Amino acid sequence: MISVNMVAADVYEVVIGQRVGTELQQGEIAITQETEHRVHMSQAYYRKLCGATTTHEWVLLNAFQFLLEREPNTAILKSFDLPDIARYFPEFEAEMQQRLGYTPEG
Repeated sequence: MISVNMVAADVYEVVIGQRVGTELQQGEIAITQETEHRVHMSQAYYRKLCGATTTHEWVLLNAFQFLLEREPNTAILKSFDLPDIARYFPEFEAEMQQRLGYTPEG
């Protein structure tokens, strides 16, 4: 389970918690420990990822799903700017645009 709440302008608290059920479905990730993360996402970066076609929370949910497909939640930084993910995973922005159904013009 991933929950996203805005706590200040452009700042979100993301909590990754354990699933209630024990059976993992295809594509689900086993979470063994709840973690909390504080993430800054500027309006400009939000527009770059989705063209303002969806909610900020949906962008962050997809970003954390992207991360969880690559590393355990306990390895995700406790506080970071969303563009930092692209430093570790260069495919992040293109994949996020694809997941969010956004094709930038240009």
